[in-house]
Amino acid sequence: MSEGLVLPTKKVGATRVNPKRLIIYSKPKTGKTTAFAGLEDNLIIDLENGTDYVDALKVKASNLKELLAIGKEVLEAGKPYKFITIDTVTALEEMVMPLAVKKYKQTSMGKNFDGDNVITLPNGAGYLYVREAFFDVLNYVDTLADHIILSGHIKDKQVDDKGEMVMSANIDLTGKIKSLICANADAIGYMFRKGNQVFLSFKTNEETTCGARPEHLRNAEIVISEANDKGEIITHWDEVYK
Repeated sequence: MSEGLVLPTKKVGATRVNPKRLIIYSKPKTGKTTAFAGLEDNLIIDLENGTDYVDALKVKASNLKELLAIGKEVLEAGKPYKFITIDTVTALEEMVMPLAVKKYKQTSMGKNFDGDNVITLPNGAGYLYVREAFFDVLNYVDTLADHIILSGHIKDKQVDDKGEMVMSANIDLTGKIKSLICANADAIGYMFRKGNQVFLSFKTNEETTCGARPEHLRNAEIVISEANDKGEIITHWDEVYK
């Protein structure tokens, strides 16, 4: 046994109730950004110019350098936001390419590489560096606030289910990045609209990538936003963050 390590003799209590890293994805124009704007003390880092039509705590970044500069300002300000939303994580994957190239050029194999996209490397070798760059940046984002929300696009994929073609909703990310980010998320919610209500589903099934570790979100389906009689958007984030 390692020096100083004491094994528990009874159950250790839970230390977290709400998700630290939450993934929310949906089809376009479902209302994600409007819902994010209704979350109090939430800074939206807009990577796709999607916040122009909403009033929100928001700042834009068009490249990795700008994103890292925003993070630096947040840290120097003493991390003033309880929530930070990356809108979208799909755009973030594309944005980390310069860092992926830098990582490859630091290797013996890549020291003479003069391209700007490692995905062009043979046998899919470049995806490793994209993955490393993506999670380096994402881990940095995790340090900026107590709660991180990753907004994503949907990728509809047809799969053969006993001879029938069905639609499977997944997050629009590449290969292992998708599986790793989902494995490391505390909750994954699929957002969809019915009438004037927007729902956030954490129900686990074969057709949709969803799920949650927090007990109050497991297999839950929440009305996250809705329009009242005056046409005002009311959000219910207290159902997600207790």
